[in-house]
Amino acid sequence: MTLSTNRNRLLMQILTGEVWPALGDRHAYRTDADGAPFVLPGMGGVTLGVHPGDDATGYAADHLEPGLSIRHREERANMALQFLTCVGNVVTVRTGPVAGAAGRVIGQHAYVLTDFAESDLQQMCTGDQVVVHAYGQGLKLTDHREIVVKNADPDLLDGLGITTGADGRLRVPVAARVPAEAVGAGTGMYSEYANTDLMGAYAGQGEDLSLGLEVLRIGDVVVLEDQDHRYGRGYRPGYTTIGVISTGHCRLFGHGPGPSTLLSGPTSAFDVVDDPGANLSNAFAAMGVSA
Repeated sequence: MTLSTNRNRLLMQILTGEVWPALGDRHAYRTDADGAPFVLPGMGGVTLGVHPGDDATGYAADHLEPGLSIRHREERANMALQFLTCVGNVVTVRTGPVAGAAGRVIGQHAYVLTDFAESDLQQMCTGDQVVVHAYGQGLKLTDHREIVVKNADPDLLDGLGITTGADGRLRVPVAARVPAEAVGAGTGMYSEYANTDLMGAYAGQGEDLSLGLEVLRIGDVVVLEDQDHRYGRGYRPGYTTIGVISTGHCRLFGHGPGPSTLLSGPTSAFDVVDDPGANLSNAFAAMGVSA
């Protein structure tokens, strides 16, 4: 059955931001989980060549942020951008050679992360102005009131094939299952801000660090076991959280590919089914990119 929601009572706000530069400091080096120093590209700027459906691990990268990394110069306006933007929202470029190009939000990190066509990304640069059609915060599933929705454009749930099953539970296709011991940085933070970093996906490092998550892809829908993200993020047996991988490879201990939170509630309220096609690439193809 299709989902019943309060979407006709939600507001859309037009928020502004800009492509933020990649940042560093004079000390440069960071240290991985095996104690090796590294200097690698990662957060900020325009990152080419990685889109939903592509590998999330295995890159020479320091917290890979695919596509555009967007924020606002004024701190409180930036918090509005972080808290009100939802995965699946349309982002439109307003300045530069590809003004008018549209993409979609894939998640939050230190920035709002947005996927665009590779040909558009190749022409973008730091400082390009964008608008986000922020829509989705406050979304409720009227037939699943025990489940809290976070950071999800209403159209995204349809695009991901999330439905009410015959048994009355919320049926959610997922590409991967994440054990509670894989949850690293991000615990204790608000679930509308940034994302949750996963340990155990350190491709190319020691096998003792593996939790079998090296196969994750950007945009994968994942289930986080024993995680309660309804009012923050934390470990709680008997609760389940659904997220989408928005960031990629990182060698810092306790960090790694990170899911942005979409849904959270009692485990008994979910019917989680394995589906390797549960990825933003397929959802966005169904949704298109018009606001």
